[in-house]
Amino acid sequence: MKLPEQGKLLRILIGESDHYKGKPLYEAIVLKARELNLAGATVLKGVMGFGANSRMHTSKVLRLSEDMPLIIEIVDTEEKLDLILPFLEETVLEGLITIEDVRVITYKHN
Repeated sequence: MKLPEQGKLLRILIGESDHYKGKPLYEAIVLKARELNLAGATVLKGVMGFGANSRMHTSKVLRLSEDMPLIIEIVDTEEKLDLILPFLEETVLEGLITIEDVRVITYKHN
């Protein structure tokens, strides 16, 4: 698969405790991205953050949160990313979804 130099970055910010049909939401999103043959997806775990409700989530020992912030990033063409948006509208009940322009330098696989 080849990506054009000008692509889009889809960023989904959710909580670790978010679920969809009995499985972690981040897992459902990554599996859906794979099903749709998107270029790839990465899940990143945050160490501290807050969202629209201003509740603090942190990994500090004295304030251990069970709902750490997660970021799912997917880079592909706008047309391909549009395929997953209806699924995200259905499944992301709390969180933030953004799309921004990116310049793809290289995308290689064996």
